[in-house]
Amino acid sequence: MKFGMGHSYWGTTWKCDLEKYKKVAEKLSRYGFDMFEITADHVYQMEDAQLKELDAIGKNYGLTFSTNSGPAKKYDLSSPDSEIRKNGLEYFKEIVKKMSLIHSPVLAGAIYSFWPTDFVETDKEAAWERSIPMLRELGTVADTLGIECALEVLNRNETYILTDCEEAITYCKEIGRKSIVILLDTYHMNIEEDDMGEAIRHAHMHDKIGEIHIGEANRRVPGTGKSHMDWEGFFGTLRDIGYEGMITMEPFLVQGLPISSKICVWRDLSRQADPEGFADMIRTGAGFIRGFWAADGK
Repeated sequence: MKFGMGHSYWGTTWKCDLEKYKKVAEKLSRYGFDMFEITADHVYQMEDAQLKELDAIGKNYGLTFSTNSGPAKKYDLSSPDSEIRKNGLEYFKEIVKKMSLIHSPVLAGAIYSFWPTDFVETDKEAAWERSIPMLRELGTVADTLGIECALEVLNRNETYILTDCEEAITYCKEIGRKSIVILLDTYHMNIEEDDMGEAIRHAHMHDKIGEIHIGEANRRVPGTGKSHMDWEGFFGTLRDIGYEGMITMEPFLVQGLPISSKICVWRDLSRQADPEGFADMIRTGAGFIRGFWAADGK
């Protein structure tokens, strides 16, 4: 199992400069993380020299970078506008090519559409018909580069295209590329899936789990408060299927930031934590997850 953390926990926007990435990387290395999930759009904007510097940061701290994308509407692969779809395809092709320069193995997120959707268009069948050929072509490039594109299954309030594991499997099968896989997120699964364990087993049976995001039902850090989530059952399922992929923590705690409005965090979930308090929560969450990952579930 590879244990990861999203940079947005410490960020005030979706973007981050290299010096900030370096500071976060030092923390993650110290706390025992393997992966550092950063914003795909920032990788897209980097020049080769910056990518080389970013790659060096990862190597220096023993971390592998993954990327996450909540695409802008101008990159919507499901758009009725063919020019927008073409623009989005070229955008994502460039991202995966740049990812190869930093040895990044996974592009994750709602890359089949734009995020969060405005629900002006809600014709799922038409959105599938438009986006599947785009992802098939992106998958061909990603296959060549050895990079996975993990399509995030979101809840009904953030998308209408992929909202549960079963339809995501069908969607991936229609795309028909090895690199096109699924990202399952406990926050969204808690809303949409009848049984998270069964969803995980179903995706595993079809060899389609690319990454897992983990967080409490209210976006807090796992293990830092009361929870109704069945973590023992969740991690028991992952052990049962022999999961060896990425598990990335993705908590969002602070209100009033550009990130917060898109995630819909409308109150302080940090319990007014200071910087050291934020660090303590991550250390606690890391210990909580590693504990449940143990065979005895303790």
